Amino acid sequence: MLGTDFTHGSPCWIDLGSPDTAGAAAFYGGVFGWQFVSPGPEAGGYGFFQKDGKTVAALGPLTEEGASSAWTVYFRTDDVQATVKAVEQGGGTVRVAPMQVMGEGWMAQLTDQQGAHFAVLQPGTAQGGLEKASEDDTLVWVELHVPDPEAGIGFYHGLFGWRSQEMQAPGMTYRVLSLKHGDQKDTSFGGVAALQEGGHGASWVPYFAVADADETVRKTEENGGSALMPAEDVPEVGRIAWLADTSGAVFAVLKPNPRQG
Repeated sequence: MLGTDFTHGSPCWIDLGSPDTAGAAAFYGGVFGWQFVSPGPEAGGYGFFQKDGKTVAALGPLTEEGASSAWTVYFRTDDVQATVKAVEQGGGTVRVAPMQVMGEGWMAQLTDQQGAHFAVLQPGTAQGGLEKASEDDTLVWVELHVPDPEAGIGFYHGLFGWRSQEMQAPGMTYRVLSLKHGDQKDTSFGGVAALQEGGHGASWVPYFAVADADETVRKTEENGGSALMPAEDVPEVGRIAWLADTSGAVFAVLKPNPRQG
């Protein structure tokens, strides 16, 4: 599962672009108990979601013309320029060229060769990244949904050297992703699945750990969101649900099987 000791290729940050940041802050506060903290006017409305005083995600206004509200997963890179070049060589595109972020390093906004948006972060002197993960109400998993999973794995392998391992899930083959180095199971952080017909398009979907998936579905609907897939059990994984917030941004929640911890 995800940790906070980030290396090249680790999911290290996540933020939400929303047309209604005040509404989003209220929604996620109601669902996960997050508190929204703004660093000040110089941040342009961008701020941090915190749980128990630790940063678990971020929120900012939509900046791309015509963009829909969505979560963006950031991956750690040791060299943002080299990663951007590899993205272009692999058939992806650069939406936002490498830029400095509030003195904390460099970031770039990218799209893979099948249309899934993601970002990379090269931290500066600070550690850079989320302060809590794989605990209740924090990021626990990231999942890529694309038409061609094998091509997707090849693309990201070219960027980060990720490893993958197939496993059989109900009605599908699922590929579990792991970092380049270390024990493959211990460094697993996400997966790749074939895009289902009628889905939302190629995308990275964040999963947040929860103590009770059914209760989180209830809170989502109570706070104006919707359940795209009601809570259901996945053998050897846990109980999951797919949800959307008040502006339509998609996310998922997972009550992990205790044996998966």
